[in-house]
Amino acid sequence: MTRPLFFAVILLSFLFHGCKQKAAYVFNEGMIYGTTYHVTYESPQGKDLQEGIEAEMNKLDNSMSTFKPNSTLSKINQNRDTVLDEYFLTIYKKAHEVSEITGGAFDITVAPMVNIWGFGFKNKENVTPELIDSLKQLVGYKKIKLENGKIIKEHPNTMLDCSAIAKGFACDLAARYLNKEGCKNYMVEIGGEVVALGKNNKGRYWRIGISRPTEDNFDTQQNLKAIVELKNRALATSGNYRNFYVEGGKKYAHTINPHTGYPVQHSLLSTTVLADDCMTADAFATGFMVLGIEKSIEIAASRDDIEVYFIYSDEIGKYKTYVSEGFKPLIAEEFE
Repeated sequence: MTRPLFFAVILLSFLFHGCKQKAAYVFNEGMIYGTTYHVTYESPQGKDLQEGIEAEMNKLDNSMSTFKPNSTLSKINQNRDTVLDEYFLTIYKKAHEVSEITGGAFDITVAPMVNIWGFGFKNKENVTPELIDSLKQLVGYKKIKLENGKIIKEHPNTMLDCSAIAKGFACDLAARYLNKEGCKNYMVEIGGEVVALGKNNKGRYWRIGISRPTEDNFDTQQNLKAIVELKNRALATSGNYRNFYVEGGKKYAHTINPHTGYPVQHSLLSTTVLADDCMTADAFATGFMVLGIEKSIEIAASRDDIEVYFIYSDEIGKYKTYVSEGFKPLIAEEFE
């Protein structure tokens, strides 16, 4: 190699190396599924990955949306022939698994019962025993089954709604995409459900707040019950979050029991579940809100794949907490 050519190669190598973008933390936010999302990640080349993240979330919406008439879920609800896509099958199988474990407290067929009560039970005057009895014929996870690649319903009017598990799965999908892009540090949050890996731009584990049930409309640190350091796992919370009612001096969450069709009557106000994936955490958090404190503690204690942080109301209306042993090391701060 001649000397000029040698120097040219060295120069080109230097220029190429100098043009490579350095890793940088990127923050994205937006709206999806009628809620907000926030994603922070260390991009290996400093590239903004928001377009790819949203593409993954939109793929799920095409499968699980109850608002899109041609989504897989809508076709099932309309009793139309459809090919069950990978996303639907993954969510359905996890939903069935958690339904079995919780004795049907988690149930993706419960939406008609929830809808008749209205948000905040605004329609409770219109709810009659006869209406509840008619819906009981349609509601129940055992009234649907997966058979030969199709969903078989006992009753054609049974409707599926996977909103209590799909946001968690969406977090998992976004995390999977970031993994594929080489991101080793990230935090994905969709509507309060979270997946985290690695550390933030300050070299610390990601800190996630657990809100206390409160009538205050401002989500400030004063309304936090605890701050959790999330270490390479997923976290989901279900609860009233300013959505409870008071009866006899006690607070009750606005949660419908799929078995009875009526609001639950127990003291559990908020359930936070830690798991390896957010889909699992999301489903258990919802099921526990139906089961109440005693049965939820019993189930959580029997499993090595989840840890829990429960907020409940005592006999005089004060907040109390139950924290599983595996959850305790994650608590960075706790407030009265």
